[in-house]
Amino acid sequence: MNRLRAVLHSRALMVVGIAVALAVPALTLPRLPQVSLLPLLLGLLPWVVGKYVLCPLRWHALTDAGFSRRWHLRAYAESELLGLVTPGHVGADLWRLRRLTTGGLGRADAVTSVALDRFVGAIGLSVFVVFAGTALPLRTIAIAIGVAALVLGVLLVLRVVRPGLLPSRPLPGPRPLAHGLLLSAGYQATTAALLLGSVAATGHTLAPLEVLAAFGASQVAGALPGPHGASPRDGALVVGLVALGVPWLAAAAAVAVKAAVAWLPALVLGGTSLLVTRRELRRRVLPEPAPGVA
Repeated sequence: MNRLRAVLHSRALMVVGIAVALAVPALTLPRLPQVSLLPLLLGLLPWVVGKYVLCPLRWHALTDAGFSRRWHLRAYAESELLGLVTPGHVGADLWRLRRLTTGGLGRADAVTSVALDRFVGAIGLSVFVVFAGTALPLRTIAIAIGVAALVLGVLLVLRVVRPGLLPSRPLPGPRPLAHGLLLSAGYQATTAALLLGSVAATGHTLAPLEVLAAFGASQVAGALPGPHGASPRDGALVVGLVALGVPWLAAAAAVAVKAAVAWLPALVLGGTSLLVTRRELRRRVLPEPAPGVA
């Protein structure tokens, strides 16, 4: 845990992550005959709402722990910034766990909160892609079912062997789960909008359902970790766009730009929130100066 914490606070890793995310579009965009920022901005705006409003609200709906919506918005923004600099976005989950436990929630309940939010997000992706008319790869569905069965099996074993490790709070009911799925589907729609805008920025156009097909298929590679902007999922997305007729250079540029622009709201929203949180923690830890003491 100490090593992971050191990695999350490593400035060198953050610099490398930003460099990788910015290097690919810097090398590919100048070689394209046409680049337009307007479609990219039109896709970025709804995605920011989806990532930094809908996703935290989904997490809030699934976590009945007394934290306000504002608290979830801030903690989620902080976690996204840390997730961008760690393979597989694992830093985001670790930071959310830390925020929950330092806020007074038990470790088992915190793990359940983050894991359930992840699981509902994955189900929301599947539901969105299916209702959009795109068939998910059977392997993706099989992995989701397998993970759900594994989690259920572990919970049943722990209930008999180590009941103290199970969460003390009840799991969310059907209404919060349905609310979470709806918010998750809304977020996936904004992700598709960002991808459409990224492709259009390179001077190429695709039908929304075609973009969803490439996006859904690329999720299979998401099981393998990698740096943001250069992960197996990003590579699979490039291959999917090429299969739909987008030239290699344009496909690589679109995926790279999509990854690069994610840093902008993360640095602004997550970075600002981290600074505020750090100041609040200092005020709690450091004693107040005595009256009359300079």
